[in-house]
Amino acid sequence: MQIEIAPNVSIDDSELHEDFLRASGAGGQNIQKVETAVQLRFDARHAPGLPDDVRLRLQRLAGRRLTKDGILVIAAQRYRTRERNRQDALERLLALIRAAAKPPPPRRRRTRPTVAAKQRRRDDKAHRAATKAMRAAPRSD
Repeated sequence: MQIEIAPNVSIDDSELHEDFLRASGAGGQNIQKVETAVQLRFDARHAPGLPDDVRLRLQRLAGRRLTKDGILVIAAQRYRTRERNRQDALERLLALIRAAAKPPPPRRRRTRPTVAAKQRRRDDKAHRAATKAMRAAPRSD
């Protein structure tokens, strides 16, 4: 089944691999018995549904979650049930791919301050200097 993420960006759910393990942290007796934590793996480097520019931005956004082989690993263990952790991991993966699918913002065009803005800055500076000079103790020469 195809998961549509953005226009011309989709992944097949067969590309996702889930591993279940025991969650860490406090939780009583249940945590020692039940494997509720999820590790979702997605091969970002070889995914056919990702355009090259999206793939590069995804690899940059993934950071430490990306292995040397280009596999994106998302661990989810904040919920008590396996199903909710699966949904959480999938939602986080889709949010990351959506962020990578957004076009980058346009480059900033450098501008210069106007002559009037420079004059206002100098006038304000002179005004502050005069105010502070009035606060000074009188000089006794």
